[in-house]
Amino acid sequence: MNEAIPVSRVTDHGTAKLMPDVDRRRAWLLTVDGAPQSYVDLDEPTHLEFEYARRLGHVLDVVAEPGRPLDVVHLGGGALTLPRYVAATRPGSRQDVVEADRGLLDLVAEHLPLPDGADVTTHGADARAWLEAAPADSADVIVADVFGGSRVPAHLASADFAREAERVLRARGVLLVNLADAAPFAFLRSQLAGYATLFAESALIAEPGVLRGRRFGNAVLVAAHRPLDTAALARRTAADAFPARVEHGAALREFIGDARPVRDEDAMPSPEPPAGAFGIG
Repeated sequence: MNEAIPVSRVTDHGTAKLMPDVDRRRAWLLTVDGAPQSYVDLDEPTHLEFEYARRLGHVLDVVAEPGRPLDVVHLGGGALTLPRYVAATRPGSRQDVVEADRGLLDLVAEHLPLPDGADVTTHGADARAWLEAAPADSADVIVADVFGGSRVPAHLASADFAREAERVLRARGVLLVNLADAAPFAFLRSQLAGYATLFAESALIAEPGVLRGRRFGNAVLVAAHRPLDTAALARRTAADAFPARVEHGAALREFIGDARPVRDEDAMPSPEPPAGAFGIG
């Protein structure tokens, strides 16, 4: 049993809480203003509790041969769940984590320290501003998982933001974006349309119930200039406790339909999730 004590602190952008998992000795749930943000098991960094995090992990597993170090940029820090995962599965990787809430980074560093040898540099900065200042062709992978509360901020939901990400990626780089929406998918479809104008290949990973419009949920976008191993992704996501589907090619183009990319001046944050969508009442 975990006898650790919950931690609550007002940080730069809200009230962050670290709550111990009673079933896992050194595992913690991070929430910000009541919205679940991250789950970390300090003894088992490859354990990804959240379904969307597992899907991001599946992509990180197949973007290069197993164990090969990568240069990864994480936009959105949380409790550094995915940087820990990459450090464990791809030792020697160089990682930058960009999190607007410097106080949150300090809280995580104090209570959930990174393992020895993890080459992870944290930056207290706005994700868009940091990306715009980053060198071109400098990252193998960019993971965009930025939520202000429970919504993707508008300035990270435009074709202009997508263009900056494409600039920073290397030629064989891969972009992962965690999005959230529900039918009729006006936000999600416009996001997909924007990335499709910049990247030759793209795929979408989501639960069938979400794609059929039955409920609000996460959808992971994967984009690259090279073919994606969608077969390997489909096998991995289908084997999860809550199986997901990988849409690509003609099926994804049909899903996008007549949606158009959104520029900065018209960008909107992702929709407000309904009560209880992410485990909060």
